[in-house]
Amino acid sequence: MTMNNYLSFQIHGGADQGGGITESITSLLVFFENLSNKGPGDIFSSIMPGITGLDNLHPLLVHFPIAFLSTFFALDLVGTISKNPESRRVASWLLYFGTVAALLTVIAGLIAAESVAHGQNVHDIMERHEQIGLAIFSTAVLLSIWRIKSGVLRSGGANNFFLFLSALLCLLMMLGADLGGLMVYKYGVAVEAAPAPEDSYSHVHNQPDAVVSPPAETRENVDAQVPTDPSKNTDVQVPVEANEETHVHKHDHSHKHPH
Repeated sequence: MTMNNYLSFQIHGGADQGGGITESITSLLVFFENLSNKGPGDIFSSIMPGITGLDNLHPLLVHFPIAFLSTFFALDLVGTISKNPESRRVASWLLYFGTVAALLTVIAGLIAAESVAHGQNVHDIMERHEQIGLAIFSTAVLLSIWRIKSGVLRSGGANNFFLFLSALLCLLMMLGADLGGLMVYKYGVAVEAAPAPEDSYSHVHNQPDAVVSPPAETRENVDAQVPTDPSKNTDVQVPVEANEETHVHKHDHSHKHPH
């Protein structure tokens, strides 16, 4: 069992299925108790099952440059508008951390591109994703060198151009993230197929119009009682709802016209 099996704080309608916060805390305590019987490798895989299942570190590292560099731009812009040099100095450190994180992310991405199986359509997307990643890293390096050499620019055209490049950096990250999501969520790059659910019913969140599929045995019984083509069975009557008229054509195909 992994951490995910124990940290289920009944977010998805657990109150209707029994349990609750008390059961979740009990399960968590049992989880930590079971860790004492595991080796170091098993302990890590139990606590971090997501990282253990990764084929490469690129999906893990990619969040750090996005977080650092986006916060850098926001804080630097606020510091410029409010004329607060302290905010801009903090933003400088976020820029430096984001640049290092971008370097590690690009390296992991280049390694992943050589190891992940993909087709020609995904290859073209991956190439653009790679080019944008390199552009992000190059822009971050340029801004970092500029900030280190010139310090915090107070105002003027040079500062405005610096902020323009920072905004461009964020735009590039958005485009790169969009292509990364396209490869994962549309083409399933580096994603393993989810195993079939063990229970008979599908998991449905709290939605008023959601329909839960009955077990396979029930569906088979219903299908055995109702013919698949009612129009070819004279013993079966097609129900007519209110304000509807059944219209039958010569080839025995029927449909309804609402009044």
